[in-house]
Amino acid sequence: MTLTAAHVPGPAPLQHAPRASLGNVLEHLGTTLLEVVAGDPTRPLDELGVGGVVIHDPVDAPVLPPRALVLGVGVHEPDDVLALLTETAAAGGAGVVVRAPAPTDPRIAEVAARTGTLLLALTRGASWNQLAALVRALLGEGEVGTAEPESFGGVPAGDLFALANAIGSLLDAPVTIEDRSSRILAFSGRQDEADESRIQTILGRQVPDRFTRGLEAHGIFRQVYASDRPVWLPADTLGMPEVTVARTAIAVRAGDEILGTIWAATDEPLDDARERSLVDAAKLVALHLLRMRAGADVERRLASELVATALEGGPGTVDALARLGLAGRPLIVLAMGLTEPDAEPGTLSLARREAERQRSADALAVHLTALHPGSVVAVVGGVSYAVLPVTAGIEGADERAAAVATEFLQRTGGRVPGMIGVGTVAAEVSALTRSRDSADRALRVLRSGTTSRRVARAAEVHIESLMLQLADLAAAEGHQASGPVARLAAYDAAHRTQLVATLRAWLDAFGDAIRAAGEVHVHPNTFRYRLRRIAEVGGIDLDDADSRFAAMLELRLLRW
Repeated sequence: MTLTAAHVPGPAPLQHAPRASLGNVLEHLGTTLLEVVAGDPTRPLDELGVGGVVIHDPVDAPVLPPRALVLGVGVHEPDDVLALLTETAAAGGAGVVVRAPAPTDPRIAEVAARTGTLLLALTRGASWNQLAALVRALLGEGEVGTAEPESFGGVPAGDLFALANAIGSLLDAPVTIEDRSSRILAFSGRQDEADESRIQTILGRQVPDRFTRGLEAHGIFRQVYASDRPVWLPADTLGMPEVTVARTAIAVRAGDEILGTIWAATDEPLDDARERSLVDAAKLVALHLLRMRAGADVERRLASELVATALEGGPGTVDALARLGLAGRPLIVLAMGLTEPDAEPGTLSLARREAERQRSADALAVHLTALHPGSVVAVVGGVSYAVLPVTAGIEGADERAAAVATEFLQRTGGRVPGMIGVGTVAAEVSALTRSRDSADRALRVLRSGTTSRRVARAAEVHIESLMLQLADLAAAEGHQASGPVARLAAYDAAHRTQLVATLRAWLDAFGDAIRAAGEVHVHPNTFRYRLRRIAEVGGIDLDDADSRFAAMLELRLLRW
């Protein structure tokens, strides 16, 4: 018996779902990205769905698929918009998107009403790439699913535990389904029949690192990934005392991409019938994983767009917060950034960095869900932003949020090499952007390396943030260092002296020459001689409070 839709009781085999309609696209993207300018998206004609996304090229007009959504990049003038809408309608297109504000012309409204081809406006600030990716993801989601309650091989889409139990019954063995990182996605019953390594894996929902390293050292992953058939692995070949039961493993793949693996604890190699069942099962697992990934990608992208819209402010903020379930509530923003990596050029490094950033954001989302229900987390511009509803009163909310962030980094240990800036409380919608800005400033101070902390509230690093802004202003206006400290630095460079370090130590010690001399490891008399040289070379009066303040400020700016 093989595990296929033809042999397992349940709904009919996989069918393609109808394409997402413009109504569905607008429902998902809402007024945060798209606005209907002309036409009625609820007309029955729209039930035919969207057939694809096409970018308009005035030089080389593309061939439009049926029910195409045409992106009119650079099309602004009323006559040009009218011509593109008329051309799209004649080809049976679903709609045209232009940059807001779209022209209001009765001729355009008449064509849209007569043909059913909509004119939509893309909000300012949103990119065409974002829109195209989101719409294509929505269309792709429809292609993976079914019109009825979804079922692959008689198992509801995404229910990997039910699928693991079905596979375990066919193979008469305990089964696990794992991703490429050896994280447990699902497991069957009867795990007590396996060995100690399987029990540790199930309890931790992750294959322990020492087991993974052992599998890699023995070339097991390479062997499994290289075959499209099950691979039987005797216990003694795995080289781990905790493994006392042999394994049969097969790669789960979609085309050339490895999505994960299925592992069954079997004392002997599978016979031909059970081997065919496992091969068929791997294909069904691939369908489930693709469906889950498509849904997760769409949801993540939509959440990122909504969070970005809310944090940027403007007319779409209220609608975005409402769709996120955060409207009418005091909020606070956290900004999490990864520590700067070692220089490692190449596309592979960038891909790893992006994957690490997304894993960290997902981990933060899981942590916050338990402590702050309703929180949302999204990666926007390389930073993971969390928007938390304030539930226990505004007073001290930033301190409570900082404690939550600290607990998260402590729990994850070194697995999340990040740092988190905590913004101010936004008691109303108009203050949300300020909360994001203050979180960004706190994160920037942490990233500057002037502190060993990994979490900071905006109120705690206000002065450091102002210093960074002052350094930015000086750099932007092209100011060159020319004060006493600059003269001392130039003298040090020319004569290999330590006048700048001496001045910094003296100011940090509040004028205590003996303590400052110990900081720079010289005799107090030598230190006092250096102070006289500082006054002569730098032209600074160390007895004047304003001169001391100016020197301290210049030293701080040099550090930033």
